[in-house]
Amino acid sequence: MNETISPKPVALAWPEDYQPRLFTVADLAEMPSDLPSGPVRYELHHGRLITLPPLDEVHGAVESNLACELTSQGERKGFGKVRCGGVAIILVRNPDHVFGADVLFLSNRQLPTRRSREDYLETIPDLVIEIRSKNDTRAALGRKAEDYLRAGAVVVWVVDPMRREVAEYRQDTPVRIYADTDTLTVEDIIPGFACSVVVALEE
Repeated sequence: MNETISPKPVALAWPEDYQPRLFTVADLAEMPSDLPSGPVRYELHHGRLITLPPLDEVHGAVESNLACELTSQGERKGFGKVRCGGVAIILVRNPDHVFGADVLFLSNRQLPTRRSREDYLETIPDLVIEIRSKNDTRAALGRKAEDYLRAGAVVVWVVDPMRREVAEYRQDTPVRIYADTDTLTVEDIIPGFACSVVVALEE
């Protein structure tokens, strides 16, 4: 009886001088927005290309709520400009580090903004808002908030619809948690701004 012998797996080893290819802002601008598997979004984490899934409806509702509040209480009162929808912000160059912010607010002192030739923001907004989706972990969003602060943001709000809370990050300050019974304020950026967490999380 003949015995079948399976070949042993071969371990692949990279050459000692191998360096992984790092993507740039220019590369990012050329990436397709649709793949055979469906729509896709991208970010760059210090040159590493990260693919992100499409956003869910709850995420869209919260993003719309906060963008509307910032527009009515901030932009229309002359304090600055609002942007939303995953606007690309270049945090660091060489290697390039790029996030797509859900909502952001640029104070008047930051206008006009600086942009790359790809029309990505080079001005780091005073206020950045990231909304947690079902595929996001709290730890990853916390690291993202710290990256925004290191790049020059004044305040980062991480909105968590699942836990019904908002975490506020500032430089050299303990993270502040707003529960759904609290009201979001940001006096140093938009005087008089007030939005209840309940309104922000309304679907």
